[in-house]
Amino acid sequence: MATISPESATQSTTDPGMSTRDPGMRILVRFTAAPGVTADQYDETIRRLEKSGDWLPEGLEYHVAFKSNGNFRVTEIWDSQKELDAFGERLMPVLKDVGIELSGKPDVLEIHNVIKRPS
Repeated sequence: MATISPESATQSTTDPGMSTRDPGMRILVRFTAAPGVTADQYDETIRRLEKSGDWLPEGLEYHVAFKSNGNFRVTEIWDSQKELDAFGERLMPVLKDVGIELSGKPDVLEIHNVIKRPS
């Protein structure tokens, strides 16, 4: 199975009308790893990104990693598609080296609103 890059996440797989998205609009991105990807592989990816100075990337507001139905998943909120794409160029070689593949294109959705409790 081929690795899918964040750069290929240019429109929502749940809303085909999103291809006209404003490239500066905040987005929610949902990645699903291919079967067999482990928490250890994910943790190693984060360690390597931290060591190279690429973690936390500019424009990443939230990053949540979890398992759902036996698959490792990551959901992120980005300030813009442009910042996601820029980080993807640095991330993809690390994912490949660690052996992480995605199960398909990520879902990319425009964010209308985020509400969080005060700090």
